[in-house]
Amino acid sequence: MTGLAVGARAQGTTFPTLSDFGHDPWWLIIIKVLAIFLFLLLGTLIAIWAERRILGRMQSRPGPNRAGKFGLLQSLMDGIKLPLKEDIVPRGVDKVLFWLAPAISVIPAFISFAIIPFGPIVSIAGVQTPLQLADLPVAALLVLAMSSMGVYGIVLAGWSAASPYSLLGGLRSSAQVISYEIAMALSFVPVFLYSGSLSTTAIVAAQAHGNEFHWFGAGLHYPSWFAVLLLPSFLIYLITMVGETNRLPFDLPEGEAELVGGYHTEYSSLKFALLQLAEYCSVITVAGLATTLFLGGWQAPWPISVWPGANAGWWPLLWFLIKICLFVFFFFWLRGSLPRIRYDQLMSLGWKILIPSALAWTLMIATIRVWRRQGGSTGVYIVAGAIVVVLMLLAWAWDTSAAKRAEQAEAADEADAAAEAEPRAFPVPPMDLPHYHGVGVVPGRPAAAGPSPATEAAAAKEVTGA
Repeated sequence: MTGLAVGARAQGTTFPTLSDFGHDPWWLIIIKVLAIFLFLLLGTLIAIWAERRILGRMQSRPGPNRAGKFGLLQSLMDGIKLPLKEDIVPRGVDKVLFWLAPAISVIPAFISFAIIPFGPIVSIAGVQTPLQLADLPVAALLVLAMSSMGVYGIVLAGWSAASPYSLLGGLRSSAQVISYEIAMALSFVPVFLYSGSLSTTAIVAAQAHGNEFHWFGAGLHYPSWFAVLLLPSFLIYLITMVGETNRLPFDLPEGEAELVGGYHTEYSSLKFALLQLAEYCSVITVAGLATTLFLGGWQAPWPISVWPGANAGWWPLLWFLIKICLFVFFFFWLRGSLPRIRYDQLMSLGWKILIPSALAWTLMIATIRVWRRQGGSTGVYIVAGAIVVVLMLLAWAWDTSAAKRAEQAEAADEADAAAEAEPRAFPVPPMDLPHYHGVGVVPGRPAAAGPSPATEAAAAKEVTGA
């Protein structure tokens, strides 16, 4: 990461600031809006195709390979087919909300991408402008607000369908978003503390260089990317962004094994396509946010950053797209690797592990920042942080072992209850066979020779009465 800092200083990369926004002509704003819309739309088509191909390779099957070369046109054909299918609206639904819910789901995902920076200041038709639609002093909070709004579409889709399965899917989604959005917001706080701003452009600029610190007399540099410097926050965000998008292994709102199809069970045609579009747009949005907050945004990784001009012009757009593709592949890899977890495990992970861990980590980072401002030693708080991390791991291991012991005790109790409920098998008393009384026993006949024919006949007569 030190190479990234040196490369950024050497190139003199121009980072946009809040003062660079709000001066674009109207036609340039329209171009940016259309570019974001087309990027999310085409990104969804490519992501669906890539997911099918990747899962096909992981599951030893070909995947789509008929529509176009390597099946590249399969997603486009599905996108054309869905609006042309018959639109079925069940009886008894709230038609206003039934039609409005898909739009409420897809619009926040498009709005969230407006504050994601694609690159530095570039020239478009002779106008110097940032590769970003808009920025705000609290731009990062806009994403949290939009994700909170997006869940309304899922809840309304489940409630308005007048189906118990859809309603349960919508309620699951609301509980899931509440559980994981708290941990996600807490994972953002250390990033804000280190960057000193909630503006996405300022957060990217803060990852352009690592400040120097001294470790027992040796001069070292902090990592540039917050994914390394704030690794616990990055890991917490990786988990919460999967829960936010309702993807496997956290796709409980769509659990087809118990909810048929979840909140969109009753949807078809264009409305179903909008709900799927909202899901994949959310995946791309959280990937872009992860790139901005933790992976240096559009800045080139080391050693590419050593090359002069790597972080200037249109090249940063390429690095940004590569990072997003890596995150999207992470979503597909999880879907092909992990099974769906139980709902109680989902809630336990959010409330018992992620939220306490994020809260403890945030308090520790806040303490470190105050300690540094007051001139505290770096080595002392690094050692203290390592001790806190070890204590958190021990607490997590203790909670996990306690849960396993509880499950084993519950299984033993169930086994005992089943054994008590099973009717007992009493021994059958021996039948009063004739040879017990010496009937048919011939003196001097060896036992190995077996009973005599007269004995067998007598025994048969005694037993059967024939």
